[in-house]
Amino acid sequence: MPYPSSPERDRPWVMRTYAGHSSAAASNALYRRNLAKGQTGLSVAFDLPTQTGYDPDHELARGEVGKVGVPISHVGDARALFEGIPLERMNTSMTINATAMWLLALYEAVALEQGADLADLTGTTQNDIIKEYLSRGTYVFPPGPSLRLITDMIAHTVVHLPKWNPINICSYHLQEAGATPVQEVAYALSTAIAVLDAVRDSGQVPQERMGDVVARISFFVNAGMRFVEEMCKLRAFAQLWDEITRERYGVENPKHRRFRYGVQVNSLGLTEAQPENNVQRIVLEMLGVTLSRNARARAVQLPAWNEALGLPRPWDQQWALRMQQVLAFESDLLEYDDIFDGSTVVEAKVASIMEGARAEIARVQELGGAVSAIESGYMKGELVRSLAERRARVESGEDVIVGVNKYTETEPSPLTAGGGTEKAIFTVDASVEAAACERLAAWKAERDQTAVDATLTALADAAKNGTNLMEPTLACVRAGVTTGEWADVLRDVFGEYRAPTGVSAASASHPGAETADALTALRERVKLTGERLGGRLRMLVGKPGLDGHSNGAEQIAVRARDAGFEVVYQGIRLTPEQIVAAAVAEDVHVVGLSILSGAHALAVPSVIEGLRAQGLTDVPVIVGGIIPEDDAEMLKAAGVARVFTPKDYGLNEIMDEIVTVIDEVHSA
Repeated sequence: MPYPSSPERDRPWVMRTYAGHSSAAASNALYRRNLAKGQTGLSVAFDLPTQTGYDPDHELARGEVGKVGVPISHVGDARALFEGIPLERMNTSMTINATAMWLLALYEAVALEQGADLADLTGTTQNDIIKEYLSRGTYVFPPGPSLRLITDMIAHTVVHLPKWNPINICSYHLQEAGATPVQEVAYALSTAIAVLDAVRDSGQVPQERMGDVVARISFFVNAGMRFVEEMCKLRAFAQLWDEITRERYGVENPKHRRFRYGVQVNSLGLTEAQPENNVQRIVLEMLGVTLSRNARARAVQLPAWNEALGLPRPWDQQWALRMQQVLAFESDLLEYDDIFDGSTVVEAKVASIMEGARAEIARVQELGGAVSAIESGYMKGELVRSLAERRARVESGEDVIVGVNKYTETEPSPLTAGGGTEKAIFTVDASVEAAACERLAAWKAERDQTAVDATLTALADAAKNGTNLMEPTLACVRAGVTTGEWADVLRDVFGEYRAPTGVSAASASHPGAETADALTALRERVKLTGERLGGRLRMLVGKPGLDGHSNGAEQIAVRARDAGFEVVYQGIRLTPEQIVAAAVAEDVHVVGLSILSGAHALAVPSVIEGLRAQGLTDVPVIVGGIIPEDDAEMLKAAGVARVFTPKDYGLNEIMDEIVTVIDEVHSA
């Protein structure tokens, strides 16, 4: 007898493509094409200057404008971004955190100009600043003021945008930063506790409306290749969320306690080597968040097969969208109740994850909560340690990555044929940045500067006296204030912040015998080379520009230290001048730069020129990141000694090559 189908077919999840680049007009055209192809929601990617509160003409924005998302500087840009897209009927997700209040205010202003009823707006601002201190690095302000911005937004949306999700607790990047399933669940829920406690304690939302707050809290998760474990992780997430919101916050309505989440499958798990294998990786990861009806994602966005090579083209994004549509509409997945209910294997795995997560949540609470665990460096250190353990398993071959550390023999890929990887990705034209700066200057020239100054003064006053910041922010939007101006006022009041790197807490944990032997030999070589040069080898690891994805830089710093280098690592968001100054002050033997945002073409030559200007011609520069082959050759022509990309997974081999580079310089 066939398994009985559900009496009611489950509705498909919201299908999105994470997209945005170059300019608001270019991104608008891309959104319209994707919607015409059957995409059912928008997922807006903003460039790094927008995410970190800088205008395109700021020094730190050099090389970053329009690279990993769309630059939005003011309400005029927001109008162009959503032109012809009725926001009242659209479900829009915006990946924005430190400047989330600003982007929500821009969105609200444009919706009102379209004639929308704010009560009908649906969508999500990611707005999870805690994970930014742990992984992506697009934070601006210290944890306390950042939590205040989130609290003010939630209080505003509960009243004015009741269908909007003002925060998306985001465990996605925790997994990329090394989190185990237990850590991912525990740290995400610890963040949710910190946010809900802050809202409850602020007095801005009465206790009887905490259920409304909880009902609008959504989550954004990662799905890796261990898709059975990932599915169990989501079932554990749902059960713990129900438990916490009922017991800690007294939310009685089970609909309010429902665990609602969107997902993007693991982008950093995609490989540069044999990139065609990424297609089946994406599909398998999607199954982990769709197979279990009781823990099914309500929104899914999939990366493209070539994101380990660079920016995907529209056709690549279409392919990712079609994967979702085939599963939702050609298979019978949505016709059944949960197919895992009653499975003893699944129940045991879920119980194990829940037990571990409860213990880790309790540990974070003992430290004073998520904010204290950020400031002390505890959570960051745990993630760096977990990622070091994962890397050691890959290096030893214990964890197999097909095409990378096993089954590396391959035929040439037709997907990258006919011009190499440069033809298989989308590249942002270098003129984009200059055009953005010109538009910004024109905008400033045409606005009422007196109104701008008045609203910025009111914003500063509200930041100082504790008033909810949404209304003065909306006034700034209407006056034509820019992203950088809004953020600069709050920087002046709240200060800026540099999060702990977590490097000191980690080491090359549990290496296999072969990896351990290689590390011992490497230490001896580092020691001998240092003695020959008159002391211990010193390496500066630098993150120029606004790219906050520091996982790779941190793992290089950890392995370099374990190999015997003295490591100088000051964290993210440095100008080329600051990196050069550190190289001079620390008298380093080599500079290693890590960039994943595509800003290498400008940032790296600037560092090399700065070193030469200081007379440091004997300090080689190496570079790591997502760098296409043609760009790698360009960097080498500019003076870079070596370029490493994600296919170079062996950290000991990278360290050995760095010593070779130092030897070459001092033997010349």
